[in-house]
Amino acid sequence: MHYLDPKNDLTFKKIFGQHPHLLISFLNAMLPLPDDSVIESLEYLPADMVPEIPLMKYSIVDVRCKDNRGRQFIVEMQLAWTTGFMQRVLFNASKAYVKQLDKSYNFNTLQPVYALSLINQIFEPAKPEFYHHYQIVNIHDTEKQIKGLEFVFVELPKFKPEKISEKKLQVLWLRFLTEIDERSTEIPKELLLSEEIKEAVEKLRSSAFSKAELESYDKYWDAVRVETTLQEGAYSKGIKEGRKEGREEGREEGRAEGLAQGRIEERLAMAKNGILSGLSDDIIKTLTNLTDEQIEALRREIKNQ
Repeated sequence: MHYLDPKNDLTFKKIFGQHPHLLISFLNAMLPLPDDSVIESLEYLPADMVPEIPLMKYSIVDVRCKDNRGRQFIVEMQLAWTTGFMQRVLFNASKAYVKQLDKSYNFNTLQPVYALSLINQIFEPAKPEFYHHYQIVNIHDTEKQIKGLEFVFVELPKFKPEKISEKKLQVLWLRFLTEIDERSTEIPKELLLSEEIKEAVEKLRSSAFSKAELESYDKYWDAVRVETTLQEGAYSKGIKEGRKEGREEGREEGRAEGLAQGRIEERLAMAKNGILSGLSDDIIKTLTNLTDEQIEALRREIKNQ
């Protein structure tokens, strides 16, 4: 018996975007909710029209939740495969917060927004923690908080279940996301102890997907591999140039310049990919922070190739 990877766009949305009771279980396990708060119901919000762009391959599920205390809040959940996600998360969460306003601009009706981001790359290499919870707080008195937006980032590659002694359901859901893929033929018995996770596992059976769905599944992995290769190539180039300059001008200075050059090369590679995908200059500028002159130069370069 074979299974599919739950981190693929197709399987991720099929499990969490179509089965509210599974998503409720997952969110109760993952969100930093008050101790006496448990999500009891949710409704899916209309998805924004996201362009089918290789360099924007990520999964988003937006829901409005209601807990046992009658409190309502919005969860903007996404699965990302790129390190360039912080600005996008902030933008999407802010947009979800603002979109609640009606024509009367009654700010008292605004509900809190949790942005839950599952990242399949390490973005905080200096820290051992895989779970990062951000709030808007006073830097001199962190007990004082501006409520409305909260951010949770989960670095999936860092997750090690043997190091976790509490929050059992959270551990099981994270094991579900990190331990199952196309090579799986047997599922660890511990994952089947939860009825919700057992049901989610059943929905990963490859035999439950049509030929068209399996083709879509493979195309998603192709897009992820292309983006990852572009980023790693640009980063490696920057490191090599930094080392070369470091030997001439000093190790630390060269390394810093090399890292900076790597980031520039990464943005240029993303912009070139966007041009080839038919994106407008405005979208490319938003994604890469390049100038009009840089984008125009890239367009000329591509045209002359």
